[in-house]
Amino acid sequence: MRVLVVEDETLLADTIAEGLRDRGFAVDVVYDGQAALDRQVLGVYDVAVLDRDLPRVHGDEVCRAWTSATEPRALRILMLTAASAVPDRVAGLELGADDYLGKPFAFAELAARVRALGRRTRAAKPPVLTRAGVRLDPARREVTRDDMPIRLSPKEFAVLEELLLADGAVIPTEWLLDKAWDENADPFTNAVRVTMTGLRRKLGVPWVIETVQGVGYRIP
Repeated sequence: MRVLVVEDETLLADTIAEGLRDRGFAVDVVYDGQAALDRQVLGVYDVAVLDRDLPRVHGDEVCRAWTSATEPRALRILMLTAASAVPDRVAGLELGADDYLGKPFAFAELAARVRALGRRTRAAKPPVLTRAGVRLDPARREVTRDDMPIRLSPKEFAVLEELLLADGAVIPTEWLLDKAWDENADPFTNAVRVTMTGLRRKLGVPWVIETVQGVGYRIP
């Protein structure tokens, strides 16, 4: 899942980003409203964590611009603000935000809300993903194969989740880079191949991930 964090408090923004990355999200960060508007967000990000009180362009204007776009919008917006009274929450939601979280907040709650919003960008799916004997529980961050627990890195978990969500379809390498890595990933990197090698090894034999030469990967 690809997330954009828009927050002018640098330390807070970077802390949110690192915490989300540790949970397997691909995260990019900008620190003001104009930088957020300059981003190609529609069709790129699943969720935006948007501070309301931003410099250069207010968060309300950013939210309004994103939600008024004429093209179909899959982007979900979690608005953050120190103003958390009911009228403030109502105003934020009326701008088009999908969820609203007051500061200060518990990071575990923010991460849970981001994951819940990300689920809305896709077709409805079961809370636990299963295929070919592999079981992935996104909420508990647990993976098993034939009931045996498997420890995965955050990146391996994110890649496996994308493969299971595809329900047997082939996932191109470019899609995995877009959804599981941030903007700093080199499109010519072998990161996907290296991650896939480690993931295959951990899932064990017989191999469940199939390489479709010149196209991508799938779990048939």
